Amino acid sequence: MSKPTDHDLRELDSRSVAAHLRDDSDAEIALALQQLPAEQAHKVLERFDPARREAIERADTVHDLLIGYDYAEGTVGRLMESAPAVFPLDASVGDVVEALRDVVRQRMVIYVFVTDAENVLRGVVAFRELVFGARTQSMAEVMVRNPFFLTPTMRLVDAMHEVVTRHYPIYPVCEADGHLLGLVKGAALFEQQAFAISAQAGALVGVEKEERLATPWLRSFRFRNPWLLVNLLTVVISASVVGFFQDSIRRIVVLAIFLPVMSGQCGNLGSQSLAVVLRGVTLGELHDDGVRSMVLKEGWLGFLNGLASGVLAGVAMYMIAHARHEPAALRLAGAIVVAMTVSCTLAGMAGAAIPLVLRRLGADPATAAGIFLSTVTDVLSMGLFLGLATLLI
Repeated sequence: MSKPTDHDLRELDSRSVAAHLRDDSDAEIALALQQLPAEQAHKVLERFDPARREAIERADTVHDLLIGYDYAEGTVGRLMESAPAVFPLDASVGDVVEALRDVVRQRMVIYVFVTDAENVLRGVVAFRELVFGARTQSMAEVMVRNPFFLTPTMRLVDAMHEVVTRHYPIYPVCEADGHLLGLVKGAALFEQQAFAISAQAGALVGVEKEERLATPWLRSFRFRNPWLLVNLLTVVISASVVGFFQDSIRRIVVLAIFLPVMSGQCGNLGSQSLAVVLRGVTLGELHDDGVRSMVLKEGWLGFLNGLASGVLAGVAMYMIAHARHEPAALRLAGAIVVAMTVSCTLAGMAGAAIPLVLRRLGADPATAAGIFLSTVTDVLSMGLFLGLATLLI
């Protein structure tokens, strides 16, 4: 079997990458990790046992990778690299150009960072400015003073808000007092955020965020199967609700026709609320003081949409029941209007609340939220509808 290329490794989940690299030498593993995005490389490194990881970390080529290893996932520090071009204020343009001749053979240099004796960032010089500057000028004379920087503990979503109007290829990373730590590539910020957003669709139904198209089938099975078993349990709960009212369904068959209508309409409405809330969480738009009003808003939208859908469903119920000579056609129509309105209201609130509850419990708010939501909406919609119909007939 041919050895996967760096591009192939990027398409695999961290466990699969570690499995591919496990038989390589420590130096080869370190070199391969250098070619991966920092966040992915960190996850791969964590897959090795402590002794092997320590040996890999000693490789010279992995030094730049580990600079952000101790920072939490989802922070700027996790994507941080060392800064290859850092010079003092009094360094001359000529000396800097000479020093960079060796540096640029190994790493791309876009900006030169200028620091004082305490390693506090004082300015930034674009690489091209060195070409046009006089060789005798000092860095203090040609630099842009008080440059923008990110802090290592800043969440990626907050960093995205900060850089959205700047569009620089790289950003210095400093402590709050300006002490220079390293740099982060603008492309890495956007790539990581784009991956987080793209992973939401799968996470809603129990697909792990690490799973890629190239993930081996056995690992994909292990990723997905536990949540499918959870889904099986929730489906049984929903089915038991229908089974509880089987006598009513047996007496009035038209009730069975509208069960998928109730379930589908409430499920879609809840999913809309869920999608909006997850987007707000991902983009950092949702704050604790706005949770109550947001849940109430989704409930109100659920009420309005449920009422509109319920009236149409009620008309359809009346026409079908009347055509079947059901004596309680009008009451059945009223039952579906009330049930649709109430269940859609609750579904909207559930779609907003479920990811927030998961987040409060310390879990990923997107993880399998769709599975839990579908159970709630099925139980609410079918339970209310069958319960009201049973009472009215």
